[in-house]
This record gives sequence, structure tokens and C-alpha cells, in this order.
Amino acid sequence: MEIDIGNALESTATPGVSRDALERLDERVAHAHERVERGRANGEHGYAALSLPDVVDLDAIRTAVEPFSDVETVLTVGIGGSSLGAATLSAALESAVDAYALDNVDPAHVTRLFDSIDLSRTVVHVVSRSGTTVETLANFLVVREAMEREGVDWSERTLVTTGPEGNLRGLAERHDLPVLDAPDGVPGRFSVLSSIALPVAALQGHDLEALCEGAARGAEALSGSLFESPAYAYGATSYALAERGWRVNAMMPYAESLETFAEWFAQLWAESLGKEGLGQLPARALGATDQHSQLQLYRAGPRDAMVSLVRPRERTELPIPGTDLEGLSYLSEHDLGTVLDAEFEATEASLAAAGRPSVRIEIDRVDERSLGRLLYGMEAATVLAGELYGIETFTQPAVEWGKNAARGLLGADESEEARAVQEKDRLVID
Repeated sequence: MEIDIGNALESTATPGVSRDALERLDERVAHAHERVERGRANGEHGYAALSLPDVVDLDAIRTAVEPFSDVETVLTVGIGGSSLGAATLSAALESAVDAYALDNVDPAHVTRLFDSIDLSRTVVHVVSRSGTTVETLANFLVVREAMEREGVDWSERTLVTTGPEGNLRGLAERHDLPVLDAPDGVPGRFSVLSSIALPVAALQGHDLEALCEGAARGAEALSGSLFESPAYAYGATSYALAERGWRVNAMMPYAESLETFAEWFAQLWAESLGKEGLGQLPARALGATDQHSQLQLYRAGPRDAMVSLVRPRERTELPIPGTDLEGLSYLSEHDLGTVLDAEFEATEASLAAAGRPSVRIEIDRVDERSLGRLLYGMEAATVLAGELYGIETFTQPAVEWGKNAARGLLGADESEEARAVQEKDRLVID
């Protein structure tokens, strides 16, 4: 992974980051890195995520998925960090095994999904660290009933990842289901390189070792200087731009297979850094598609958005056929990848010409090794940014408030949050 922060400097962006400011910030990065390394060494909550490439038990994952054969579809039942990591890997890497996620409780969507897949050849991966997540358990109960209705023994097609206690742990023990332990001290949004997401990758036939090796290369690249660590360069530069008023971070990959990566990044960045009035609003875009929908705003709207441009250096080749259409003959000299790269560079230059900051993120190709490096790099960048902001990166109190409110409204218990919902002010216009 390579990071180019040149277009975030004050020579391009207005306001941008001066080289003197970067040097001063680098002193803080050195102190933050010491804190990160101490947290990793001690296995502290959250910081433990950055040790996953070294400690994840790939043999346990393989053993858990071994009983499943004749797999046509993998269905993750989880929400947020319990599903986005697996979805990112599945979308990025090609496989003959389809993958879907039930990460919402929209009944129309759930019904359509059941109508489109063969449940008898589907493996269900249910993921909830607490074993009490409302959306996950509700969806799983619906999936289980759908399987029974189709004459499918759900207990023969279900794999569980959860914590040491809770409803899911009890269910797995009662029905003798394959069960994996959720990693200790790792928030869901940082858990892609663990038993939370890797079972789906294993069922799809992806190279788990290469994913972890790529992540390990990212860990090895961490150092006490943003000038030596791509991940820290990204985290520190994004922080510095936010401090100068660039409070939106538009993640814009130029590869269709990385579109879900932008969604994964949005949760990681928002849930980790959006505290105490700080952080950046992550926007999700896709190049070149969103050059025709969002770029107008980033180039000429409020001066509040940095753009993170991601691309692989190597692409599949698909030549453009020749044509006798007037004015289009020049296209026959190129392939679609060349066109996409030209769109990437044009977007970057367009933003620079308007004084808007961007950061270029490049990986070798979209494969397991490069993807592992990219995912780890964004996690490390997030942790570094959290240290610079001086916030609790690994908590999510606002999310917990909403969970308590939903449980109370559904009758699980009485809660102050549920009462607040019921007592809301109303001004209805009909």
C-alpha cells in the first residue's frame, strides 16, 4: 500500500497542511505510536485488533467450516462490524460461492433474499459477540423457520461466532453447532481479520494465509513517523485536514470490487472517531460512477470535503474494440482499465485545480494479500487518528443508546432510552 498526501499540502489545498505542520504533527505521531505499541503488547481492548494477523487461529476456522459441503451460498446473519468485514472480502474477491448478508431487518428484503437462494445449499454464519443483538437474533429466527419450512435441517447448515456467554452460545451448545470464539478485546468494526469474517472467506475458498500475510506486512510498516508508515500518513493527514475544516471524508475507490470496502471504512471511521464533536463524516463514492453524481459537490460545494482516492495498480485487461463512429477512434488504442485510470487521475487533478484536498491510496492489485494490507492499514490509520484526537476510539456509546431504546420498545426490558422515544415531541403535517 502506498499513500500520496501531496494534494493535501498547502501548495495544493486551501487550506492545506504545511510541511512545517506535518513535521510538528510527526512528533505527536511518535508518541501515539508508543501508546499503540504498548496497547498491542498488553492486549488492551481495541489495540488488540492490530495484533490479529499474528494471533488469529486459522486452523480453528478451517475446522469449523469443514463439515459443510455442497455450498452454493454463504449467508452472514449479523449487523455492522459483524457483517461488513465478510461482505467486503466477498465483494472484493471472486468466488464460485455466492455470499449475502442479512444485516438489516427489512422484511421485504429478507423475503426477496429467501426467494432467490437455495436454502438447502446455503451455509448460515450467525455472528453476535454478545449473543443478544436484536436484529441478528430476529433475522436468525426467521432464517431458521424458513429452512424448516423448506425441509432443511438448519442445525446441519449453521455456524456460530459469538462470545463465551449469551443466547447464541447456549444455542450452539444445545444443538452441537460448530462455534467459533469472537476475539477478545476487538470491537466488531476492527474484526475483519478474525473469526468474525474469515469463516465466510474460507467457505468461499479464499487464501486466508495471504490475507493475514498482507495484514502482517501492514503491521511491520508501522513506525514512529508518518513519513515512514503509509497507514499513519493517512490517519495523520486526515486528522490534520479535519482540524482545518475538512470535516467530510469521501472514500472513493476506482474498482467496482472495492465498493463495499468504502462501506466498511465508513463504519470504521464514523463509529471510532465521531465523538465529543470531533471526527469526519465518511461519504461513500465509487469511481468513475460518482464523478457524475458527487464530484460536483466535492469540487464546487462547501469547502469541507477531502476525497480519498483508491485504486489498484494492476487491473484485468479488456480492450476497447475499434469503431467507425466519428471522433471515437482514439478509444480503440486503449482498454477499459486505461480509461478508468484516466478518470482517476482526472478527478484527482480536478480537485487540485479547485484547491480541494485529496489523498491517493494505491495497492498492487485486488487480491488477498493487497486487501489484507489495505484493511489493516485503514484500521491502524483509525487508531492513530483517535490518539491524535484524544478520544476513546474503541467505544460506541451512541450506538449502545440506540440498542437500549430498541430493546425497550420491543418489550425486552424497561429503559430510559425507550421512554425518551415514546415521549418525543411531534408536529405532524398530513
